Amino acid sequence: MKLFSRNRSFTAIFGIVLISMLLAACGNSSTPPASNPTSGTNTGSGQTAAGGKGCTKVGVLLPETASSERWDSKDKPLLTQKIQAAIPGATVDYANAGGDSTVQQNQADADLTKGDCILVLAAHDSDAAATIVTKAKQQGVPVIAYDRLIQSPDLNYYVSFDNEKVGQLQGQYIVDHYKDYIKNGKNISMINGSQTDNNAILFRNGAIKALQPLFDNGTLKKVYDQYTPDWDNDKARVEMDGVLTANQNNIQIAYVANDGMANSAIASLKAQKLNGKVLVTGQDATVAGIQNILTGDQAMTVYKAIDKEAQGAADLVKAIHDGTDPKALTNGATVKTKDGTAIPSVLETPVAVDKTNIKDTVIKDGFVKVADVCKGLPAGAGGVCP
Repeated sequence: MKLFSRNRSFTAIFGIVLISMLLAACGNSSTPPASNPTSGTNTGSGQTAAGGKGCTKVGVLLPETASSERWDSKDKPLLTQKIQAAIPGATVDYANAGGDSTVQQNQADADLTKGDCILVLAAHDSDAAATIVTKAKQQGVPVIAYDRLIQSPDLNYYVSFDNEKVGQLQGQYIVDHYKDYIKNGKNISMINGSQTDNNAILFRNGAIKALQPLFDNGTLKKVYDQYTPDWDNDKARVEMDGVLTANQNNIQIAYVANDGMANSAIASLKAQKLNGKVLVTGQDATVAGIQNILTGDQAMTVYKAIDKEAQGAADLVKAIHDGTDPKALTNGATVKTKDGTAIPSVLETPVAVDKTNIKDTVIKDGFVKVADVCKGLPAGAGGVCP
């Protein structure tokens, strides 16, 4: 009897286990296997992001509008136009972070959820945006860093200008023209861009390379050198006010990283009747910057042909869409992230602009219009205005 009971119990247990296994097998047969994030995943829109090939939904994410007018007035329309020209029928989802990295992260998440399968991203914060690249890679979505390098080894491509060259142009302009401004002193202040923007670091590095010999031999004395959070124009005004106060208005040169902050620095100089007497640099060739050059309040700016930069991004988007090798676009150029990862890059050439070549650069290219830069200026201003 004991042997019989033991066998019957074993048979019952075996039957229960067998039935459980059969039920589990049936359940699994209706559940698809997990997708491989490196080979492309379903994005929720019916479109699959297989490394961007065949992609017709492109997310364009720009950083802010406060520090420079370029993002919404030039980059947005140019990127939209050129991407849609490169891929007929493509849709472009545009978003601007308004100077907030968390907002930009949420905008990127929304794009990925909607099924955008290539991202063109101008980071508000070069480090924080690495999270966006990581999430995109998990969904098989390539990321093109636009204008500003993103500090991620997973970044696919980078499109910008030679940004250290931008700073070198600014610094070299000072080297070439400082003698016209140092009759009563030799002090230079440096109001740099936002340290969260990798470009700002490159601009300063380039400028310092050009200026360091003059610092070393005592020809120029650097009395201020700070980064300005978020490229904030109002903060730049406060900085310039502080520099003038600390040095009893004894400032001969103001290296300022872009036109927006330069305009604020000029307002500070005007309050002390020093405008036109101090060499002021800038960047972006904005209408306000060109106007300041024509009136003599700003010495120079740096022209970056955004049309070419946007075209470079669109060409990369098309290459990804077509599944073709983009080496012909990058020509072997790379830019390294902090960890040493070499990112294939398309780098355009910046140009220094002052009164002598405004007509032959920004006006000839249609980057700015004579009617806009001459609005409110006297006839004949800078030899440009009718």
